[in-house]
Amino acid sequence: MLFSDKFSAGSVEWLLVGLGNPGTQYDGTRHNTGFMALDCIAQKAGVKIDRLKFKGQCATAQVGGKKVLLLKPATFMNLSGQSVTEAMQFYKIPPQRVIVFFDDISLPCGRLRIRRKGSDGGHNGMKNIIYLTGSDQFPRVKIGIGAKPTPEWDLADWVLSRFSEADAALMRESTEHAAEAAELMVNDQTDQAMNQYNTK
Repeated sequence: MLFSDKFSAGSVEWLLVGLGNPGTQYDGTRHNTGFMALDCIAQKAGVKIDRLKFKGQCATAQVGGKKVLLLKPATFMNLSGQSVTEAMQFYKIPPQRVIVFFDDISLPCGRLRIRRKGSDGGHNGMKNIIYLTGSDQFPRVKIGIGAKPTPEWDLADWVLSRFSEADAALMRESTEHAAEAAELMVNDQTDQAMNQYNTK
């Protein structure tokens, strides 16, 4: 049964969250970059993110030698905090040990920006997480998806659009870098991750 997986409270040290929208119609869209980063981490760890819990899909994995929960909220982007807070409360994980991966239109496609904490930056998923937890102390990995090509583009249409072939290649590289950064961050080497990947 899908809900029979036993999670042992307290065993997970970090929560790694990828933001996106559920449903095949959103697969491969710019707004689902956080999901793509988590899929890359899961592939490296040899797990599938397919357990249904915490209003999302999740899997436990070893990342950087630490036991982590990989979580993709299934609440749609604007309600991501519902899923995140449930998992945080279950495992008693503080915000400082929750790494959030999400798309950023202010960065060129394929670029990363890692931060220890900060505002939502206008991202609705982060806005909901910060609102429901009452904290902005989340480490985050922002993955560039590029700005709208022209001012006339509707922002929602842009973030829900799919990558060109060239941009898709850049995204594969950036999600690899995001996965590598996660291994450093769970070992309290966020400064090293920032130095190594914020400039790529």
